[in-house]
This record gives sequence, structure tokens and C-alpha cells, in this order.
Amino acid sequence: MEDGKLGVAIHGAGWVAGAHAESWKKNAHARIVSVGDLDEDRARRFAAEHGLDCAVRTDYEEALGDDRVDLVDVTSPSHVHAEQGIAAAEAGKHVLVEKPIALTMDENRRLRDAVAAAGVKSLASFCLRWNPALVSLKSLVDAGHVGRLFYVEMDYWHGLGPSHHAWGLHSRIKTGGSAMLLGGCHAVDAMRWIAGDEVAEVAAFSNNQKGLFEYDANVVAVMKFRGGTVGKTSALFDCEMPYQFNIDLAGTEGTIRDNRLWSRRLFPGQTSWTTIPTILPDSGDVYHHPFDAEIHHFVDCILHDRESHCNMADAYRSHELCLAIDRSIVEGGKPVKLPLE
Repeated sequence: MEDGKLGVAIHGAGWVAGAHAESWKKNAHARIVSVGDLDEDRARRFAAEHGLDCAVRTDYEEALGDDRVDLVDVTSPSHVHAEQGIAAAEAGKHVLVEKPIALTMDENRRLRDAVAAAGVKSLASFCLRWNPALVSLKSLVDAGHVGRLFYVEMDYWHGLGPSHHAWGLHSRIKTGGSAMLLGGCHAVDAMRWIAGDEVAEVAAFSNNQKGLFEYDANVVAVMKFRGGTVGKTSALFDCEMPYQFNIDLAGTEGTIRDNRLWSRRLFPGQTSWTTIPTILPDSGDVYHHPFDAEIHHFVDCILHDRESHCNMADAYRSHELCLAIDRSIVEGGKPVKLPLE
């Protein structure tokens, strides 16, 4: 740390990196000291656009060897997230990895283990854990205002097509992975977090209506949690509609639907749904995502030497569930038990 600030290296100068950069700039305890990308011109444009006076690199190893770098923010294409996250941890750098953190169970395990072995702090960018609506719902569930959850449902419906950012990478199995890994992972992670439990078994089906993706673009999965709660999630990329993230939580004493609450425990005289005034996860624009709160949280974890609730060890479980869903699809909807390893 120089001048008491964490030195941040952003690697991958794409769309989401820009939103990260603006959030890093708002944190008083961090400073961007390096921007990297395979395309040097793009990295230089990125630095200029965001008003950054920092090193501009194409060599990732050079960034890892820079003593000013305390933390690496991996915002490169999905298929190199695990490799670059592992290298950062092994270089003794704290590491933030955009989702998905891995595309295979081998990558998933190696990244988790590399972070643990290095003793560095880590964060997976499941930004919905800082979305105001989901933070409110988590608080209501944990306080018992809907009783014991017996059903959870979250859906990621995001119509994607060739005009979307990084389409050439998103649409490929090698670089995009699957519908669940590319986008559905947000719903999977939020379900685990809100339920406070792990999935014991999952079964899934899919189709590919438009044929735009190398993998099936539309997935539906049903699951049973260890504690008995049942759930459902879906990821739809072929849908023709505005971005939508559906939330349904049914408990023994109340129900939550998006930002609408029914709880006689909390509101004894309630006669209709109570609407919670909050910010819903209702946009696919990365500048709408709560990266400010996510990054402030990570900096706080580093400065106070504590683990994040969304570190690589926890994100490993969300990715394991996504990969179990993909396995069930390959096996024709056969139920898959977790853990996979």
C-alpha cells in the first residue's frame, strides 16, 4: 500500500470494467495503479475515458510483478477468469473475479484452493448481494418475518443477441460456458444466499429456440435444499422482453414477490400487499449494478482482515450448482446430487 491506499490493477478493459473503475474511484482507501488488456489501444482508451493516471499494460504477468499492486480486479473474458484469478492469488495479491469465476469444476476447485493456500482475500462479483431490494429481502427472511421458507424461486430473463456486448464470446461454449454460467449464476447465487442453505439435488431441462447460441439458451431447473426447501430457477436468453429478475419467496408466515411483502407477523392489520420502496435488480446495464457497495465491502474486508460472505469458497458452491444444472441437462433431466466432489 502506498499512501495508505490499496493499489488496484484492473485487467480486462471491457464494459463491466468501466463500471468497476468508477466504483474504485469512489473509494477513499483504493487507487487504480494499472489497467491491462490484450489490446493496448483499448486499454489506453479505457484509462483516458475514466480519467486514470496509471500504468497501461498488455502483459498480465507484468501487472502481477508490480509492487504497487495489492489487489487484482479480473474483468477479462470468462474463459480466463479462473486462470488469472489463480495467478493473482499465487502472486500474493487479493483478488476480485467477475462472474463466472470458472467454467469447469476443475477450474472452480483450483481457484478456490489457490486463494485458500495463498491466504489472500477474495471476492466473486455476485453484485446482487448488494442490491438494495435483495438486501432488504434477506433481512426480512433472516428476521423470521415470513416464517420458515419452503419455496424459493429466482429467474434471470435477459434477451441477448448479436448486438449485445462481447457477443462473440458470450455465444460460445468455450468462452461463454452455458446460460447458467453466463447469467443464470446470478439467480443461483441469490437463491443460495437468501435461503441460507445448500442444494442437495437438482434436475434441469433446456431448449434453444432461436439457435443463436452454441449452448442451449433457455434453462429451467428445480431443486431441493438440504433443509427441505424446494426451489426453481430459470435463465432465458431467447426471450423477447425487457430485462427481468423474478423473485418469489414463500414462507410459513408470509410471502415475498419481488418488492411486495405479505406478512401478518410484521403487519397484523395488513389487507393487501405492502410495497417496499427500494431499488430492484431490473436492469442488465452494468452501471445500474451496485458495484459501489460491493467494492466498498471488499476493501473493508481487506483493511479489517476478515473474509467476505461472497469469497471464492462460497462462490465455489454457486458455480458447482450451475455446473450440476448443466450436467442434468446433458443427462436428459436426470437428477444430480450435490456436492459434485
